[in-house]
Amino acid sequence: MSKKRRYNRPAGTRSYRKMFVLSTEGKHTEPEYFQMLKNEKAVIHIKCLNRRSSDPKSVLKEMRQYLKKESLRNNDEAWLVIDKDQWTDEQLNVLYKWSETDLRYGLAVSNPQFEYWLLLHFENGNKITSSKNCLEKLKKYLPDYNKHLQYVSLRDKVEDAIIRARTKDNPPCSTWPANNGTTVYRLVERIIGYGKK
Repeated sequence: MSKKRRYNRPAGTRSYRKMFVLSTEGKHTEPEYFQMLKNEKAVIHIKCLNRRSSDPKSVLKEMRQYLKKESLRNNDEAWLVIDKDQWTDEQLNVLYKWSETDLRYGLAVSNPQFEYWLLLHFENGNKITSSKNCLEKLKKYLPDYNKHLQYVSLRDKVEDAIIRARTKDNPPCSTWPANNGTTVYRLVERIIGYGKK
């Protein structure tokens, strides 16, 4: 009578993936950009929430609904990513106050819009007078840009964008840029900094 052999499979040693949960104003550009930052070898996961509307209240609502269903682990972070654009200070202040309620929460605002952050990958972004002007300047570098980045890689220019954004954010704003500028670099530094560990 033969005995059955027992096979012991070694337990998996998968690292915990830090999660960045992002609720963004843009439906395509921002999620595509942040997914581009992922490094397959890194221990991070980026989740962009699907949104129904782009106003600040809706961006915050999507995040709150997600956090009701899924709790963050101690190391995870939740960020709101929004444009200053036509939104009032009162509307943005609601998001800022939310971001102050937990050390794992953050707010990244671009003035006038997220495309300003993209422009900083190529130049200093001076003399931007409007969203339209910002898009015109960006199209000098990305002629086919149409709110999608699926065929564009900006990975090799991210460090330059961070340096430019940080230089403009001097002294660092506590809420959001009053003039042309962006605090998206703070989120990107968190993502790529963690991914390098």
